This record gives sequence, structure tokens and C-alpha cells, in this order.
Amino acid sequence: METQWMAEFPHAATDKRPRKRPRFTWDVPPPIPPAMVPVTLYCGKEAAHVAGANQLLQSFYHGGVPRYASPPWRGDNKDGHYIFSIGENLTPRYRILSKMGEGTFGQVLECWDLENQEPVAIKIVRSLQKYRDAAMIEIDVLQRLAKADRSGTRCVQIRNWFDYRNHICIVFEKLGPSLYDFLRKNSYRSFPIDLVRELGRQLLESVAFMHELQLIHTDLKPENILLVSSEYVKVPDYKVLSWSTKSGLFFKNLPKTSAIKLIDFGSTTFEHQDHSYVVSTRHYRAPEVILGLGWNYPCDMWSVGCILVELCSGEALFQTHENLEHLAMMERVLGPLPQHMVIRADRHAEKYFRQGRGVRLDWPEGATSRESIRAVWKLARLQNLVMQHVDHSAGDLIDLLQGLLRYDPTERLKAQEALRHPFFTRGWRRCGYSLN
Repeated sequence: METQWMAEFPHAATDKRPRKRPRFTWDVPPPIPPAMVPVTLYCGKEAAHVAGANQLLQSFYHGGVPRYASPPWRGDNKDGHYIFSIGENLTPRYRILSKMGEGTFGQVLECWDLENQEPVAIKIVRSLQKYRDAAMIEIDVLQRLAKADRSGTRCVQIRNWFDYRNHICIVFEKLGPSLYDFLRKNSYRSFPIDLVRELGRQLLESVAFMHELQLIHTDLKPENILLVSSEYVKVPDYKVLSWSTKSGLFFKNLPKTSAIKLIDFGSTTFEHQDHSYVVSTRHYRAPEVILGLGWNYPCDMWSVGCILVELCSGEALFQTHENLEHLAMMERVLGPLPQHMVIRADRHAEKYFRQGRGVRLDWPEGATSRESIRAVWKLARLQNLVMQHVDHSAGDLIDLLQGLLRYDPTERLKAQEALRHPFFTRGWRRCGYSLN
């Protein structure tokens, strides 16, 4: 049986963390109380009073779940995910419409807010303690971001949060698809360079905003950048039309507007906090993280560089799942790692190098397979890769990427510096992006 209170959540590393909300009476089928005792149904901070316990409980036990009540108690699955059914309620306030996504953290459901009469996205975190702890940190970050970003244009906006059946639930505004989902559903066809410019500018503005608040996102990737609108248009794919005889059949989708927002602050770290050993999703992980040299704001900037390449090419720059291969891909695209970083690599990364004339990467000798060697050798140098996909602005984009993808984090462009780069500032090119 659940208790009617919860202890204050311990926040060792930050101040003014949000406190856990109490668990509420609807979360378990309660014992039948004496007749005519009023019952209160809570939802986060909200409460809705019903006429009396007899009416609610008689409906609960004999007539099914009332329209605006929570479903009967169910256990979680073996991984701690909340089990739900489309069409039922998540608390009396939110009606479940569809499942939007799933990750290691839990699930995201599209719900209808019965109070405000609007669609929302609710992140239902797994009931395991480490994910609950991470969710509380994310709530704190979201609240700080919302307080600083009055316009609400940079990061997804939190609407509410509550603790439901041992799951932290975070209510967000509903946005459009992620840039990754848009690319995937569009057969990984690249975005036009003018759209890449607008997306990159907004991304850097959001990162600069976070860095000014002494926050490091640490998990920037196309999956965590959402288009504000789901609207799109079909346009001819001229790269396909140039060689296709069936030209009328080849089209690609483009978003109607370029407005985006950052999401997923579950791994966000305050600059003054202790930093975990490994951060970022593999494809977007900076070299200093792999080498165990420590990390800070520049790790976000490396991720931005990888994202920009992916948006203009349609494919991840470093498609790998192993550290040595990843470093070999970096050297193939960007040139050799600097010796001063290599010799400082920690004991976990020493195995990726060998002594010779200086210290060099143990490649291809240390490769795990011929397929791995081929995957590295088929990669083009950064300049050639960009020029394969970009018709105009290629020179400016290459120069920007070389600044974002510098191995040494102390030499890497900062967000505000990147925003002042000619790729973004040449006036005759800054015409914006919109399709009507």
C-alpha cells in the first residue's frame, strides 16, 4: 500500500531542487470507506472533488473505470516501464492518445489535457531509482531554463510534473518530429544548405543560452532536436532528377518552417558539478571523452559539428560502436590526433595506441575485422565530404566545421564565436527559410 507522503529528495550537488510530490490515493484501489465520505482525486498540484466515495467506488468495482479516473493498478514490466492502454487515463487529467517514443529512460506518450483542452507530451520515467533520480535533476534543469527563457523559443517547455505509481511523469508542450525522425522518414535525404544554416543557427543559440547558464547538455544529437511544427511539403528532389528517367516520381519532404527546440535534459550537467567519465551518444562523442581527458562545454560544440555534417549529408559522420574504430574514423576525416592529447590519454585509452616514431593510433593493426577497416577507409576527408553534398556556401561551412571539430577542446569554437562565423553572418545569404 502506498503512503500518503514522500521524503524530501536529497540534492547534494545543486540548490533549490524540486521536491518530490506526494503519491496519491488513486494510485491503488483503496479500501471501501464508510458511506458518503468525500474522496479527492489529485493530479500533480491539481485536485478534483467528486460527490462521494460510494459513487466512485461502486463505478470502479462494478461498472469499470470512470471516464475521468485512473485505470486499475497494474504492475510494471520487467524493465520498470509503465504498462498502459491507448484511450485510458493517466490520472484523471490526461487521456492517453498514442505512444510517441521509448528510450532507456522510459516512454513518451501523447496525451490530451482534459483541463486545458490541448495535446501534450508526457515523459513517463521508468520506476527504477536511478532513472527517478535523473528525472528529478531534469525537472530542475527544465525549470531553470524556463525561468531564463521567457520567450520559450530555445528549449522545450515543461508544463507540469507529478509522481504517479512510482513513475516520475513530466508534462511537456507537444512539438513536431525530431530531426532524426524527419531524416529517417525521408529516406535519409539531406536538407538544403539554407535550411541547414537556419537549423544550425538556432541550435547554436540554444547551446549558447545553456552555456551562459553554466549548463552542459552533453547529449546533443538529431534525436534531441525537435521541429516545432509537424507540417511539411513535398518538393522535387533535383539530385535524383538529374539522373532519373522517371523524374515525376522523385520527391522529398521538407519541413514548412525551420523552428526547432532542444529536448532531453536528463544528462545535462552543471559546470560546477562532478562530471561522469563518459558522456554523449557514441556518434557525437568528442575525442577528449574517449581519451579520458575530462570534458566541459566544448564537448557540446563537437556534437554540434557532427550534427551539421549529418544534416547536410543525411548520414551520421562517425557511424561506429567501438572506440578504436571511432578514433580511426576521426583521423581519416580530420587528420591525425595531436601528440599532446595522445600522450595524456588515461589508462583506459592507452590500449588504442602503440609506440613507434612517437605514439600513434593502433590502426589498422588493432582493427577487430576487415569490415571495420573498410568502414574507415571508405570515409572521405571533411572537405570532400561537404563538397559532395553542398552546392553553395561549401567553403564557409567547411571552415565552420573545422572550428567546431578541432581535436583540442581549448581551441574549439565556442557557441557565440560560431554564431559570428561567416556561414551565418553573410548578409546576402541570410534570407531565412520558410515553405508555404
